[in-house]
Amino acid sequence: MQRHLISAADLTRDDAVLILDTAEEMARVADRPIKKLPTLRGRTVVNLFFEDSTRTRISFEAAEKRLSADVINFSAKGSSVSKGESLKDTAQTLEAMGVDAVVIRHGASGAPYRLATSGWIDAHVINAGDGTHQHPTQALLDAFTMRRRLVGRDAGLGQDLDGCRITLVGDVLHSRVARSNVDLLHTLGAEVTLVAPPTLLPVGVETWPCEVSYDLDSTLPKSDAVMMLRVQRERMNAAFFPTEREYSRRYGLDGDRMARMPEHAIVMHPGPMVRGMEITAEVADSDRCTVVEQVANGVSIRMAVLYLLLGGAEFQTPSTPAAPARTAEENR
Repeated sequence: MQRHLISAADLTRDDAVLILDTAEEMARVADRPIKKLPTLRGRTVVNLFFEDSTRTRISFEAAEKRLSADVINFSAKGSSVSKGESLKDTAQTLEAMGVDAVVIRHGASGAPYRLATSGWIDAHVINAGDGTHQHPTQALLDAFTMRRRLVGRDAGLGQDLDGCRITLVGDVLHSRVARSNVDLLHTLGAEVTLVAPPTLLPVGVETWPCEVSYDLDSTLPKSDAVMMLRVQRERMNAAFFPTEREYSRRYGLDGDRMARMPEHAIVMHPGPMVRGMEITAEVADSDRCTVVEQVANGVSIRMAVLYLLLGGAEFQTPSTPAAPARTAEENR
């Protein structure tokens, strides 16, 4: 039995479908007058965030509270971390307080894996994003949104995304969302295509289970879902494209490009959106854009993960988490 959720690559097809199906049950809780379950009553969950976050942190907190867990929010800013405290000392402090689960976001790739396997803490570890490595719950909520829109809310139960054509566009090099989605969508049977300028594709991308294209316009008519990725300037230490205008002209999604997509196709974005660069306001505010829906689905997915790890039958995965991969390109 797996105790942690560190990487989307750790999940089998059955694991992923179980989480998606459980999230459907959790989504029904949101329609009740009282949106709470007693599942995690008496359990303590710490949100350990070393990086800034809005959607992920609030989503996890909402999920934990709806499952009746006791929640502790930890922010690196204003804590002893700003004085130089190490991750090990922080973990041992939490262990002394008797926490049951740690949701961790960290700027260093591999930090959640280190926390889960070091023996510093005897708690479930959930990766809420580590460097440019993985963001598994984001990939799960994206897959949940796709399944609901492309397969159907009720018809999708027990189903994967076999045959669905998904296109991810933009800054793949610095995106943990892209890595997680490629891993999970491939596991679920989807056909994934990455579209980006060559400078924003990682070394070794040809070994990933996906196709690669540099031409967005030729890919759009064949896509069931198009996910626009944010250009992560905070992780860039060089010029990866000439100008914002040039990037937007070749890889931005506007109304004209959206019109070339199949009628049933949807537009996705993990957020936060940079309107006018990777996506225009016209597209972001259209009925085909699922950004707000993804946020709502994030609460259901995180409730499902917490329930399966802490409250219900755990999902089957390898006995140890997979070590962070592709470290060469991440340390460039």
